[in-house]
Amino acid sequence: MRLPRRVPWAHIGELEQICSWIYADEEDLEAKTLATNRLSAWKAVTALPHALESTLAILVAHLLDATSSNTQHAALAARQAYAAAIIRMVNGLVDPLQVGAYARSIASIAAQLGLPPWLVELRHAATHEDLPSLELLREAARESLSWLLHNYFHPTLNSSAPAPTTPSLRPVVPLLKSYKLLMKIVTRDASLHKHRQDEIAAVMRDIERWIAEAKVSADLAVEILGWGPDENSATGQADIKEKWALEILSDALLEKGAIVPLSKKKRCTPAEPFLPTNASLALWTPLLMQLQVNHVIFPSVFTSRIVSTLLEDPTESDVGANIIGLDSDSLQRDATYDEYLARWATWAVRTWVDESDDETDLRKNLILQIAPALAPGKSEPPQKTKTLTVLLQAATSGFMNLEDTVELLNSATVSIPVQQWKTHDLARMDERLQTLMSYNIEMAEPHMGGSMPSEKGSMKPQASLASGWTLLDVHSNWKSCPIGVYYSKACGV
Repeated sequence: MRLPRRVPWAHIGELEQICSWIYADEEDLEAKTLATNRLSAWKAVTALPHALESTLAILVAHLLDATSSNTQHAALAARQAYAAAIIRMVNGLVDPLQVGAYARSIASIAAQLGLPPWLVELRHAATHEDLPSLELLREAARESLSWLLHNYFHPTLNSSAPAPTTPSLRPVVPLLKSYKLLMKIVTRDASLHKHRQDEIAAVMRDIERWIAEAKVSADLAVEILGWGPDENSATGQADIKEKWALEILSDALLEKGAIVPLSKKKRCTPAEPFLPTNASLALWTPLLMQLQVNHVIFPSVFTSRIVSTLLEDPTESDVGANIIGLDSDSLQRDATYDEYLARWATWAVRTWVDESDDETDLRKNLILQIAPALAPGKSEPPQKTKTLTVLLQAATSGFMNLEDTVELLNSATVSIPVQQWKTHDLARMDERLQTLMSYNIEMAEPHMGGSMPSEKGSMKPQASLASGWTLLDVHSNWKSCPIGVYYSKACGV
């Protein structure tokens, strides 16, 4: 559960009042002065969210521009104030989203945030080139306030309002195609590896940049962006975004044509060791190892997505929607696809150590995820049960305590045939009864007295036993009726 976040205002009405002072009338300097004073008072008490701090800086520059004399010195001061406010606003929005092993351009992050591109260009010009003109800076200030209104004030004041739309995340499949093509070239001809090394490294950097973009696209709502300081949940939010991005990447890797060869012939491997082919390992191991180095949670996410794919219903899934290859005769899931994914899961748990530095953690998580599918009473297809069983045995090989757990799960999957009741079973029961009665065993009544019965009187003959189960026919006068309607004499039984 996310902890409450501290805000400067006592109630939301105070923020709404500031919003009306700023945007009700653009020419009302008195209202803007009130808004500036209120924001300055808040800033003296606590840290302001970046959106409000940017609003305060732009308002101060606007008041300085509106109240200063028409001199060259005053114009230069106004230009510097506007430029500083815009530079700090753009940097403050972009820098927190500059995540990942490789840096991304400010323009790409700003595009995901919905910032006007010309504001980014203006920020660059004001930082590294000549100071823009006063008219251009005034227009930039108005554009910035408009963006803050639609992306901060409106969502904060109207929490039920829909979040601002952002550009969709670009697909990662083309990047994986490029990586696969380059790796095929260097694996077929090792002499080309040195010449293609820079290209392969560039594709890996592009994949890391895609992960960073996915983190930004994870959730751009105000609550997730964290407009204000929220130290308690910042790390948790970052982990959730990273996991979401890695799940999308893992799903793309699991498609046919990626880590699973498109041709079924290329999936044919010996039963032992239960691992992918050497060709697949040569293609994808460099990328997977690089992802594990840059993202600590990647091993657990990768194995979890593999198991989820194995457990899902193939009739409802759309595996193979994005094929990383040229041609495909069939996009339907088959047993070889599941088995090959299981081999990759085995490779993962044998190769990687989880973030807790316990080499059994990945294996334990694997068992916990698969165990419900193998529990007694589950009716999974035989092929799926076989694949999951082989995966568990291969992943836990060498760990005695885990092997015992897997053996217990496997024993629960052994199906016991259910006996169907048949008419001749009554005849068999009657034969058994006659066999027992042929021994002429006489049962003694339990003695209730204080003394032991004599040996002579202890085996008194009893009344004849009941005939046992009997199949009634039409001559037995039996009739179907609710219990208690007829007396036994009336029924003739």
